[in-house]
Amino acid sequence: MVNGQSKYDIQAVRKDFPILDTQVYGHPLVYLDNAATTQKPHQVVEAMVQQYYTANANVHRGVHHLSVVATDMLEQSRETVRRFIDAESAQEIVFTRGTTEAINLVASSFCQQEMQAGDEVIISTMEHHSNIVPWQLQAERKGIVVKVIPMIDEGFLCMEAFEELITSRTKLVSVAHVSNVLGTINPVADIIRIAHAHGVPILIDGAQSVPHMPVSVRALDADFYCFSGHKVYGPTGIGVLYGKREWLDRLPPYQGGGEMIGTVSFEKTTFNAIPYKFEAGTPNYVDVTGLAAALEYVEKIGMDTIAAHEAELTHYALEQMSQIPGMRIFGPMVNSQRSTVNDVRGSVISFLVGDIHHLDMGTLLDRLGIAVRTGHHCAEPLMHRLGIEGTLRASFGLYNTHDEVDALVAGIRRVSQMF
Repeated sequence: MVNGQSKYDIQAVRKDFPILDTQVYGHPLVYLDNAATTQKPHQVVEAMVQQYYTANANVHRGVHHLSVVATDMLEQSRETVRRFIDAESAQEIVFTRGTTEAINLVASSFCQQEMQAGDEVIISTMEHHSNIVPWQLQAERKGIVVKVIPMIDEGFLCMEAFEELITSRTKLVSVAHVSNVLGTINPVADIIRIAHAHGVPILIDGAQSVPHMPVSVRALDADFYCFSGHKVYGPTGIGVLYGKREWLDRLPPYQGGGEMIGTVSFEKTTFNAIPYKFEAGTPNYVDVTGLAAALEYVEKIGMDTIAAHEAELTHYALEQMSQIPGMRIFGPMVNSQRSTVNDVRGSVISFLVGDIHHLDMGTLLDRLGIAVRTGHHCAEPLMHRLGIEGTLRASFGLYNTHDEVDALVAGIRRVSQMF
């Protein structure tokens, strides 16, 4: 970031996203809901269209030309994902419907294989429901115990309490890399180190990290890591579970059906090698192509460059928003000069203004063309910890600009005056 300007041509990048030219109630769209889903560049859509038009066939099962081409595209995309998150092998990349299915897969297979009644899984106060409910389901089904890392008032996990939670019955830790509400970048490298020191594997929810910062699963030494395609400028309905080879080999299948089998008889079924053991049925191969195109798109810009742009934009927004009377911003407040990729806060700002209800504020901002998220953000336990029922949330992506932050701030001021 140089003098508040991106190191890439952001206006040229914005032209890759046709939806950004939308008019909403006579105003230019200001899209600040990227933590929920990102918009898609035409390169991603065109890659998917071209596969439908030129290489649409079921993969892995056919010897005819279209099937061979489609299979090659799927496996090339798997290699793209491997490179993007720095996994050791493409066999460690499992395609899922998204982060939610990836966590459910681990919860189901891991608990089936590795946990007994009374064994413990540790999550945190700031988890998305997708990293809470699957473990509660296993608690009901198998009698496992769900323990929660507390959060201090400043919006950070209490690391001292985390280590005290670990016992001889702890079998897994599962935490978010970045909070989708507070924007807190959790010290996952430290969490992994502590868990491994106790012989405990760890799953990292990377839904809010992979789109915004470089991630190396090998550098982190994560046992499992997952993310969603639609949050990283790719299509919906596709995601990734990374798992260390030894764990994927060890765990049982999540679902049964075609492709995940070795042999089938009415007496016994054997299972395919990884990753196919966890990919039952026809995979979402066209969206896999779209995901690979999205990862190649952000790689071309550079994840360090994207991270620096979003960090500077977030700090600018924090500075401007904090000057609004009655403004309450949740999560870590950081010095505006800190704009490195090692920051403590990601590109998410959750806030309330005075006693204005978040739904009212969000609805009126929409009339000004400003798209923000309202509600509990699938994090009700965190809302209870904060003593509120919901917030507004502005979240930034690689195509957002200072002018859009200014539009948000002006919109909040205008709506506040109405109340």
